[in-house]
Amino acid sequence: MKLLIVSGLSGSGKSIVLNTLEDCGYYCIDNLPITLLENFISDVMLLENKNYEKTAIGIDARNQIENFLSFSDSLQYIRNKGIDCEVLFMQAEEDVLIKRYSETRRKHPLTDSNVPLKEALRIEKDMLSSILKHADSVIDTSRTHLYQLRELVKSQVEKKNEGYLSLQFLSFGFKYGMPLDTDFVFDARCLPNPYWDPDLRGYTGKDKPVINFLENSDSVGEFFQDICHFLERWVPRFQENSRSYLTVAIGCTGGQHRSVYLVEALVKHFQGNALDVIVRHRELH
Repeated sequence: MKLLIVSGLSGSGKSIVLNTLEDCGYYCIDNLPITLLENFISDVMLLENKNYEKTAIGIDARNQIENFLSFSDSLQYIRNKGIDCEVLFMQAEEDVLIKRYSETRRKHPLTDSNVPLKEALRIEKDMLSSILKHADSVIDTSRTHLYQLRELVKSQVEKKNEGYLSLQFLSFGFKYGMPLDTDFVFDARCLPNPYWDPDLRGYTGKDKPVINFLENSDSVGEFFQDICHFLERWVPRFQENSRSYLTVAIGCTGGQHRSVYLVEALVKHFQGNALDVIVRHRELH
């Protein structure tokens, strides 16, 4: 049996994730009180009903504050019952969440006449900290649109074989902010930049002219090989510790050329190595 607990900040994309999981064959329940988690496991999932072999449960700030204190015990109870349980946590930057609420005119669940939106977001973040510390995977949606998020979730849940580690390679631009949902970050801004060649500026790291430009640089080749050697040595250690997800981010200035090229090259290098390899280009739309 597989149980995926989806939590995170309001406005970060939890509903999109649950809808996507439903499309992937999960039985989804939104806003289950934490105090009912153990009852749901014992009275529903463990009754060998095939409808619940893959279940996703959304838990958010609509729970009572004191309920979050029992989350650790409930999670341990679930795993002691032999259920494969993972926790997915969604987040986004405060300014992005405020903008989303202003555009949709939705009401945050913790706001009222005495609690403005910014304060509600900070209260919520503190409330959910007990879930975040147990998260197996964290997704930051500050610069992720709807379709990227759906594809990312599908890539993570539709693994080819159980036991595979999902290795995600992410390209990004430093000028748009550091990614928060990553395990390793490599800075490619020291490498030759195709942007300064007017003939290459309009291309990306996926295009042949940029690929040729970067492949002709010794420093780019050395940078790529160093990352490969590092990951080849340490990724197996994460697998040995039953790690399910690992995100490696490559950043350049704008996230269009060097980081994209390196991510595409890393994906080709690591595909087929008993890994579920995922690619994501944050700044390409």
